[in-house]
Amino acid sequence: MDSISNVNCSSVRDFIAKEVADWDDDVIATARFKAFSGQRCDWEPSFLFWKQLIIKIATHFRLLLIRPSQVKNDWFNRGGLTPLCLDNVLSLMYNEGDITRTLDLGDPSSGRFSQLVRRVSNLITRPATPDIMAEQRVVLTAMLKDKAAEVVKHLSESHWNPSCIVTMKKFQDICGGQEEASVILRYLSGCGTAQYLSVNKKDCVEGVKVSLSAGALSRITNLDYDVLHLIWTTEKLQQQLDVTDRRYELLKKSALASLQSGNKKLALSYARELKLVTQSREKCSSLLNRVEEVLDVIADAESTKKVAEAMQIGARAIKENKISVEDVDLCLRDIQESIDSHKEVEKILEQTPSYVDIEDEDIEEEFKKLELAVGKEAPVPTPEKTINAEGRTGSEAAEFISGAFSNLKLSDHPAEKPGITQAVSDGDKITKKLEMEAV
Repeated sequence: MDSISNVNCSSVRDFIAKEVADWDDDVIATARFKAFSGQRCDWEPSFLFWKQLIIKIATHFRLLLIRPSQVKNDWFNRGGLTPLCLDNVLSLMYNEGDITRTLDLGDPSSGRFSQLVRRVSNLITRPATPDIMAEQRVVLTAMLKDKAAEVVKHLSESHWNPSCIVTMKKFQDICGGQEEASVILRYLSGCGTAQYLSVNKKDCVEGVKVSLSAGALSRITNLDYDVLHLIWTTEKLQQQLDVTDRRYELLKKSALASLQSGNKKLALSYARELKLVTQSREKCSSLLNRVEEVLDVIADAESTKKVAEAMQIGARAIKENKISVEDVDLCLRDIQESIDSHKEVEKILEQTPSYVDIEDEDIEEEFKKLELAVGKEAPVPTPEKTINAEGRTGSEAAEFISGAFSNLKLSDHPAEKPGITQAVSDGDKITKKLEMEAV
């Protein structure tokens, strides 16, 4: 659902009542609601009133897109009366650049040549003013500029390079919706700070390359398409990990419930599924780490390239400005002093004790305490004590299964493979023993 539908018309009317003190004055309302006539100087104050009010409402509710019909029939409806001048107001706002249509913004997926032809044709022949009231949606220009700047700022906070590449889904989430993302991408593409990307392999992968610096966006290369596909792969793998984690938690709860009810065979079935889920997560996590390593290598290579280019520019500037070696040495000493000061601050911060580190053994011990508490509150019903071939009772077997579940928990750090392998091997032993008991 778009942001336009999320705004309640009653909320808009309440906002209007607060902003316009004489909104309920019938005499003033009659003058405001009448159609424009005469010279511009006659209806200029009324036009400015409606224009500023529309922009205020859009800014307050963070509306990038508005429906002209909704503005006229719902926002400014006073007992069934609507402004007769609003058609002219919106048309004048369009002519003055306060609002625009989505079609007026170039389609970034059409290619640079098509966009260039469209711009030239618009310069040669000025299109006639469209009927704004017939448009499904129009764009507030002021809000478009603000939201585009917010998107670029959001991306620059998580990327260090002069430009970044994100998937279309990520871009839509940042923009707040599919329609908003389309409009913002069209605007940024027209400004030369963003470009649409598309990779057709097994799946069609769409993305955006955005410039985060004041300079123009660099041209698209084959590496950009490869990076887009790698980023899309990491998002898919992360989604798979999230699904696996949720499934693990559900299986774990079901297994504990089976232990409490004394259903040993069902608990064994859940134990096997938990083992398979753990192995699946290990493979997925390992692949995700490999893809992220490749992306890190690419990012480091780009940074190294930028540093080399900066060094070349610096050397050229030294030659052109005839800077002496002594001046360069003095500058390097100042930089080294700043670096040393920064390292001292980092060293002091590292020596500050941390109170948020929790060892895995502490978590394991706490988990066992919770299991014992559950066992005391809801004891497992055991009508008869049966002794197996090894001399263990059914309650002891249940305790062994409970211990196996605590060892089968997922690790938050996939790199620690030895601990995970040990947990799986212990679960295999317990499973085999319990299968012998079940027989």
